[in-house]
Amino acid sequence: MALFGKPKYTIVRVKKKDMPDGLWTKCEECSEVLYNKTLEENFKVCPKCNHHFVLGAHERVNMFLDEGTFEESDKDMESLDPLEFKGPKTYKDKISQDQAATGLKDAVVTGEGLLDKKRIVIAVTDSRFIMGSMGSVVGEKITRTIEKATKNKLPIVIISGSGGGARMYEGMFSLMQMAKTSAALGLHHRAKLFYISILTNPTMAGIMASFAGLGDVIIAEPKALIGFTGPRVIEQTIRQKLPPGFQRSEFLIEHGLIDMIVHRKNLKPTVAQLLDYMS
Repeated sequence: MALFGKPKYTIVRVKKKDMPDGLWTKCEECSEVLYNKTLEENFKVCPKCNHHFVLGAHERVNMFLDEGTFEESDKDMESLDPLEFKGPKTYKDKISQDQAATGLKDAVVTGEGLLDKKRIVIAVTDSRFIMGSMGSVVGEKITRTIEKATKNKLPIVIISGSGGGARMYEGMFSLMQMAKTSAALGLHHRAKLFYISILTNPTMAGIMASFAGLGDVIIAEPKALIGFTGPRVIEQTIRQKLPPGFQRSEFLIEHGLIDMIVHRKNLKPTVAQLLDYMS
C-alpha cells in the first residue's frame, strides 16, 4: 500500500485594504455605527435613536440660514487675560489650544443673514470652545449683535450651546456679561422686536441664567441638557433624589420653562413660521 506524506499547506497573508478614516461615526447614545454622509444628510441626528450630535457654530449657521447670505461680524475679536490666570494650563494656553482645535477666535459666532428670505440677526455659541462659556468677548459680541438688531429693527435668534456658564478665567469681567447681554435684550424688547432663543445640548449656568432664558419664544432640541447647576451638584446640595431627566427638554416643557421642543430638521421652517406670525 502506497504511503502518502502529509500534505503541505502554504499560508498566504492577504493584506486587507485600509479603510479611509472619517467615513463612520459611532452614536454616543445607542452605539450605532453611522455612515457620515447619511448622518450629515439627517442634520447630524442619529436615525436610529434620534440623538442630536453637537454641532459647531459655523455648522449651525450653514444649516440654519439661506445659503450664501451670512455676513459675520466682529470675527477677529479675541479675549485678553485680565487676571493672568494660571492653573494646570494658563488661560492664554487654553485659548490658543481651542482656537487651533475649532478655527474660532472665541466661543460665539455672530452676524446677519436671511432665513427663508427674511433678514435676521443671529448669534451661535459653540460648546467646543472652553465649553461655550461666556467671557468678555462672548458677552461683547452678543451685546453688539443685539444692539445692531435693535438699531435696524430686526428680529434676533440666539442659538445656545454652552455648558460652561460664565468663564471663571476672567472673574468679574465674565460675570458682568450676564447683566450686559440681558440689558441689551431689554432694550430690544422695549422696541417691540422679536427674540427667539434656541437651546441645544448643553445650555447651562450663566448662559441659561441670562440671555438664553429671555426669549419671547424659547425652543429646545430634544433631550437637551438645560439648567443652571449640574444635576449631581444639585442633589448633593439639597440632599434629595431628583426625578430622572429633570434637566432635559422633555421634563422642562412639562413644567413651563420652555415653549417648544423642535427636531433639528424642523428648526428652520419652525422659526421662519414664527417670524411670519410676528412680522
